[in-house]
Amino acid sequence: MSEQRQLLSDSAARLFQSNAGWDEIEELGIADILVPEDRGGSGADWDDACAVLQAAGHAQTPLPLAEAMIARKIASDAGLEMPRSQLSIATNPSVTLSRDGRAWKFSGVLSGVPWGRDVASVITTITFDGRPHVVALAVRDASLHKKMNLADEPRDELQFDSAPALAAPANSRETQHLLDYAALARTAQIAGALQSALELSITYAQERKQFGRPIGQFQAVQQQLALFGAETAAATCASRSAAIAACAGDASFEIAAAKLRANQAIGVATSIAHQVHGAIGFTREYALRQATQRLWSWRSEYGNDRYWSDVLGRTVVEREADRFWVDLAAR
Repeated sequence: MSEQRQLLSDSAARLFQSNAGWDEIEELGIADILVPEDRGGSGADWDDACAVLQAAGHAQTPLPLAEAMIARKIASDAGLEMPRSQLSIATNPSVTLSRDGRAWKFSGVLSGVPWGRDVASVITTITFDGRPHVVALAVRDASLHKKMNLADEPRDELQFDSAPALAAPANSRETQHLLDYAALARTAQIAGALQSALELSITYAQERKQFGRPIGQFQAVQQQLALFGAETAAATCASRSAAIAACAGDASFEIAAAKLRANQAIGVATSIAHQVHGAIGFTREYALRQATQRLWSWRSEYGNDRYWSDVLGRTVVEREADRFWVDLAAR
């Protein structure tokens, strides 16, 4: 990591650890980090954005930061002016988009919208007349059905019936592959939350005594924490590799591999974390639970294990076996 990116990561970590609200995040321009400078943003790349999101995941920041970053980016790509407020995205629209003169109308259901009840607008993408379009919708125009994930974070269903919309074509990679880049953002948050859970587990093992000495001195506990550390490192490296690939061009393969690897790390890591902590780890107010329940939720969001396994499997099959090592080594 470059010195500049390390400074960015450290600054973001201090901000999120201070329990900053949306106003502070907005004031610092963090939600606009991916927006080009000539459109009012920071002009940063995905490696920078993921460094910030990793810090947010470490602090378990209860805000739609990843979604707002992506929403601002693709709205900017389409030339849509969005309000300076919290935004979210929908990656699995079951909808129709129509046009009557210069007015756009949107009907359908957006499921599992992160923080849907708390944001002003939701951004999604849909193919219209053979071209990918970015669509912006006001939440006030929807019928809202409140739902939650395992971490008690809003994942709402929004139903629209001929609602007014803003729409425009865009050809950016984020617009064409919204789910991929949402998965990339979530992978960075997973890496941060895994690091937080690991730190909590190591600290607890050093403090909790059994048979007259800290449990961290027992070899069995040390071995489990070492495995926990290896899984966290693997997820972090996979996330960083995908972010770097996203800066260079098409990163679909790297993103699929990173999300799958991070998902797989969650099962091993959270199991060890709760074994080390015992019953206290499940206490609602305890910090470990805040991390692990988000991890369990994030594992299934923006593609679960089966989805990304299928994506990677199809990619290998389509390219045929003789190309597998060549393709892998080229990356």
